[in-house]
Amino acid sequence: MWESYLKGFKAYLRLERSMSDNTIEAYLHDVGMLRDHIQDAYPGLAAEAIQIIHLRSFLVTINELGLSANSQGRIVSGIRAFFRFMILEEMVKKDPTELLDLPKQKRSLPHVLSIQDIDKMFAAIDHSTPEGLRNRAMLETMYSCGLRVSELVGLLISNMYLDVEFLRVTGKGDKERLVPIGATAIKHIRIYTEHVRKLFPVIKKGSEDTLFLNRRGAGLTRVMVFYIIRDLALKAGIPGEIHPHTLRHSFATHLVEAGADLRAVQEMMGHASITTTEIYTHLDKKYLRQTLEKFHPRYQ
Repeated sequence: MWESYLKGFKAYLRLERSMSDNTIEAYLHDVGMLRDHIQDAYPGLAAEAIQIIHLRSFLVTINELGLSANSQGRIVSGIRAFFRFMILEEMVKKDPTELLDLPKQKRSLPHVLSIQDIDKMFAAIDHSTPEGLRNRAMLETMYSCGLRVSELVGLLISNMYLDVEFLRVTGKGDKERLVPIGATAIKHIRIYTEHVRKLFPVIKKGSEDTLFLNRRGAGLTRVMVFYIIRDLALKAGIPGEIHPHTLRHSFATHLVEAGADLRAVQEMMGHASITTTEIYTHLDKKYLRQTLEKFHPRYQ
């Protein structure tokens, strides 16, 4: 029965929740872990017969695996979504996850590059090669717009309105948003499209509208972008683990440091909640003090 439940759950996530393929796969993996635990610890127990005691046993097991509180919390989110689906389909009458406590998660501050470090990374790019021109356009776009790596590799030429300096971006849950793009990024996109992309002898089927392509004429993968950024950071002598999300964090932090409105930053980042955006105020104590000086009636 588990296989039919998982098949139905997958359809529910895609059609009812409009989740991305990556999120769907993560949720299916989470429920698969629960299934394996139940089959091992409680042979013969059906999914619809699972109670809170069985779920707590599962939490003990994943905790013993050494998973972080954040990872455990994500797994619990997947399990909760599964039982919401079970209730909607009237397979169970009561949600056993209602009394399930989430592991306490530590909210860590993201790693951020200085403007000088970003300049160093861009200067480390070899602009004499087609890949270098592409990489410069790609990184300028990420930093100019605060894009997730999945949004970057999914950028379509038909969704670029460079004459009015906007991009249409498809974010989490296939939600679209319009994001402004700066003149420097636009300049490098045009250099890339005119001197590299237009010269591709063959573009693979399905990638005709994709902006950034690999040397075989297909869209880039997220992993490839990770390696490009990591290697550039090493070449530029920037310490620490630098990855695509670092540019996104840096985009938001530099805006907040300059006094940008949090609601505007939230909109550009595609955050569902302002709480997610507020983490960037924690990175700059000067911003907090300026806010207090400006708005508090009794600040001396």
